[in-house]
Amino acid sequence: MITQSSVANFLEQQRAFFKTGKTKDLAFRIEQLKRLKQAISENEEAIAQALKADLGKPKFEVVGAEFSLCLENINYTLKHLKSWLKPKGAYSPISTFPAKAQVIPEPLGVVLIIAPWNYPWQLLITPWIGAIAAGNCAILKPSEISAHNSSLLANIFSKYFDPRVVAVVEGDKDITQELLTQKFDHIFFTGGTNVGKIVMQAAAKNLTPVTLELGGKSPCIVDSNVNLEIAARRITWGKFLNAGQICVAPDYLLVHSSIKQQLIKAMVECIQEFYGIDPEKSPDYSRIISERHFQRLVSLLKEGKITIGGETNANERYIAPTVIEGINWDSEVMQDEIFGPILPVLEYENLDHAIAKINSRPKPLALYLFSREKHIQEKVLRDTSSGGVAINDTIMQLSSPELPFGGVGNSGMGCYHGKFSFDTFSHYKSVLKKSFWFDIKLRYPPYAKKLKLIKLLFR
Repeated sequence: MITQSSVANFLEQQRAFFKTGKTKDLAFRIEQLKRLKQAISENEEAIAQALKADLGKPKFEVVGAEFSLCLENINYTLKHLKSWLKPKGAYSPISTFPAKAQVIPEPLGVVLIIAPWNYPWQLLITPWIGAIAAGNCAILKPSEISAHNSSLLANIFSKYFDPRVVAVVEGDKDITQELLTQKFDHIFFTGGTNVGKIVMQAAAKNLTPVTLELGGKSPCIVDSNVNLEIAARRITWGKFLNAGQICVAPDYLLVHSSIKQQLIKAMVECIQEFYGIDPEKSPDYSRIISERHFQRLVSLLKEGKITIGGETNANERYIAPTVIEGINWDSEVMQDEIFGPILPVLEYENLDHAIAKINSRPKPLALYLFSREKHIQEKVLRDTSSGGVAINDTIMQLSSPELPFGGVGNSGMGCYHGKFSFDTFSHYKSVLKKSFWFDIKLRYPPYAKKLKLIKLLFR
């Protein structure tokens, strides 16, 4: 394990390796990606056990929400990487004649990727896929809160990869702070908005560019014209997956008043169908990551009327899937991102007023809309701003490698997945190639009698 005192020396090793140019070879990048795929498949059971220990994740969610996105992005990148690396021709204006213009992607150098605890594999590995595909060396910093996974990540990466190319640095916030004092060529951070500000401030001291994948209170609007059964099922799944510890989970419902009670009734039935009468006994329901987060979430149960759920067990860090009515925009549960299995329900009658309320708050990472009405879909898309949108579903906007995943405003900056990851970790270098066979003297002094001609050429 790398210690605080050895961080700078280790970075020098990676910089030295990057300067050899080996990471720029297509074959080298492909080899690393295939090795990553092998590492995941050969350690599937160990990874599942670590996720069970930290978060109580069922194996199905490990495969469906951790492995699947990683493997999808690896396969997609392997399929397209050769074409991404090819120089792209660009327009050459008459002023450059005779010339050929190109845009060439090149790696940035040594990058830092800091991941959160809620999806410790997917949210560390998926950005690294883009980093290695682009030809970079990387330091990976998993969250110490998901301790079993942090240790396993370090062990697996040390076994399968050259630490001069990529290495996992374990440790607490002191190690993270030490890393942030170093000069990286890019920092990719996934986590909360407040810590994102600290990362950006530290990066500014070295003029290091950043990608910030943050969060926020992602609204879920439910129109009166929906299929209630399907809407309830998809909302319930999206909210209580991983016990609500997802940055794009629906944070609150904004339901048309005419169907509010019907929707809540349907969601109660879905919760019981998914997790049984006693979700604490369900093998398919996760646990809260830590005592601190457990206590924070329990404090949010004091307001409003609990329609279903509300049960807790501190010894197990268990909080039941909970739906709360009788709250308003000023309630404590509506102030910050919940990041847990608590779903407040508000109602609306006028869509314009609902949109105005959403727009009065920081831009969310995700926005969900359930409606059959095309004009309502178009209105919400046009009149709101968010990192991404799913219409008549939740969470699944993350599944396509051809859709960029990222925030806007307080929910983040920059994006990744698929080629967007490659772009994030690349510099697109502009190149102009000229020939000696012809030289237009119009641009050279003396300028007398040339101004009229140049005006004619560029108007």
